[in-house]
Amino acid sequence: MSRATASKFNPKVASQGLTKLSNISLQGLPERYPSSSSKYHRIVPRAMASSAYLFVFSGKRAFIAGVADDNGYGWAIAKALAAAGAEILVGTWVPDLNIFETSLRRGKFDNSLIMSMNAKYRFSKYRPSIHTYIQCENNNFCKQVTKLLLETSRRGYLAAISASSYSFISLLQYFLLIMNPGGASVSLTYIACERTITGDNRVLVSEAGRKGQIRVNTISAGPLRSRAAKAVGFIEKMIDYSYSNAPLQKELLADEVGNTASLFVSPLASAVTGSVVYVDNGLNTMGLAIDSPTLSA
Repeated sequence: MSRATASKFNPKVASQGLTKLSNISLQGLPERYPSSSSKYHRIVPRAMASSAYLFVFSGKRAFIAGVADDNGYGWAIAKALAAAGAEILVGTWVPDLNIFETSLRRGKFDNSLIMSMNAKYRFSKYRPSIHTYIQCENNNFCKQVTKLLLETSRRGYLAAISASSYSFISLLQYFLLIMNPGGASVSLTYIACERTITGDNRVLVSEAGRKGQIRVNTISAGPLRSRAAKAVGFIEKMIDYSYSNAPLQKELLADEVGNTASLFVSPLASAVTGSVVYVDNGLNTMGLAIDSPTLSA
């Protein structure tokens, strides 16, 4: 991998316990954090996997890219799969590696590492590969993400598309060589970006399916207060907007996306490929915002 650092989860989960539905549901983490917006008096939970599974992933191996802390969707997906017995490989963006390792060493993730039956994740084998990142930084492409579109250079634009869209294609190119027939891949997107992502995935569905019997699906997730989202700068407004306008007026939990990803890669979805599932409390179905001047006219 050119821009990721691979870490390895070795979940110590008893296989006997995983075969019993009552033994594999995870308790919610006790720690809660108040939202920065007091408008709705909401709380922001840590990413966690808390649902019971009808399937197990013992003997299976999964790779999750983009895990930098325990607040994002990547961590929730990793934990959901690990709770069902899978061995997890995690890709961490190189600039976030030091923060990730420091947080892990200082015990910041201790609560989030605990699984059912007091089992705990254990990390090992960090293998950085930084060539692409250095090239990107030297050419000042990465910093253009905060610029207006009219101020973005061609190379900066292509760098953004490469990171947010082509990265999944690139990963699948390599993983198809080592994945077993019947395997599955899941990408994450969101409403504003899915026009590009889903178009690519329709082609990947055909090619990966015919080449290796690999399923390709997409989750269009709602806004989450993660490290990556904070880089955008207005994530709080996005969360408030979603809470106000989505049919299910609640804050989206990371584990809800993690559980959906688990379903996608499980035998229960063995005939499902080419799908885009919205995990956003129904926000994608809405038109005008509830505070639109049109509605008050």
